[in-house]
Amino acid sequence: MVPPTSSSVIDGVLVQWGERLFYPGNRIVKVEPPRLNTLWRRQAAVIRRRIEATVTRRAPQVMVKVTGGGRGMGAIAAHFRYISKNGQLAFEDERGVVRQDKEALHDLAEQWRLGGSLIEETSPRREAFNLMLSMPRGTDPQIVLMAAREFAQIELKDHFYVMVLHEHQENPHVHLSVRAESMGGRRLNPRKADLHRWRETFAERLRGYGIEAEATRQATRGEARRHEHLWQRKAREDGRLRSTPESMKSGDAYLRSRMGALRAWAHIVAALRTSDQAGDRELAERIASFIRGSTFAKEHSRKREREVPAHSRVRDVELVVSRDVPGPEFNR
Repeated sequence: MVPPTSSSVIDGVLVQWGERLFYPGNRIVKVEPPRLNTLWRRQAAVIRRRIEATVTRRAPQVMVKVTGGGRGMGAIAAHFRYISKNGQLAFEDERGVVRQDKEALHDLAEQWRLGGSLIEETSPRREAFNLMLSMPRGTDPQIVLMAAREFAQIELKDHFYVMVLHEHQENPHVHLSVRAESMGGRRLNPRKADLHRWRETFAERLRGYGIEAEATRQATRGEARRHEHLWQRKAREDGRLRSTPESMKSGDAYLRSRMGALRAWAHIVAALRTSDQAGDRELAERIASFIRGSTFAKEHSRKREREVPAHSRVRDVELVVSRDVPGPEFNR
């Protein structure tokens, strides 16, 4: 039997551990010992491109988050007024119809109230979800809007939704409100995996317009920042927020996710360092530098001298990305 080539071994490690880093479920893909496999090579090529975008080019990260939701038509209509500046900004529905005045805003609310199961003025359950799709400052707002439109057509099919572009603030973003009950009677219930898929879809649509965009998870990037909720930002701007929210994440789940990502990166770095290709070895060092510069790594470096519980004690980040990491291996 012909022994596997170095490139096949490395492709296997990229697929096995790259899937864990870049795709939902935080899973480890079990791969067979390396062999000629076109699909496998294509999967590895996709992982390489995502590593390059995240680590080398530091591609802008899309943001798709649920900012709240209306429990009744009163709250939903109030959100319509907020995102459209009471009808001053153009708003677009799921049919692609664009309107811009108070009367049209009122008509939209009545359509939602009666379009399916009746939505009472107040409701014990969430009757709509409010999303925000955002890109960093400098991105063309119209492209953000077009990508958001395509995102909604794919991910929110068969639902009533309305979206409004905000380009008067630093980051161009689209507010998108979607009726929880679909036209077929099924209810939307977004979970963590759905949110990650939504980010992936939005990033893909942006790339289709020539905008470099990525949807890499915070754990993969070693990030620890806690994003401010929309209600917190509004309360702070109005002077109603008495306490400052924690800006950094913490806790066991946070630590497990970051250490899981760090372990995956360590296996990829170890594999790339064994490559007979200079480009792979250079990529390994860029990844190591990227990890050392991450928020999590810096935070851990500051805390490593302090006493921590045995179950959360972790190896020094510098050691994890050093040449002491075991070489490529496969789950059999």
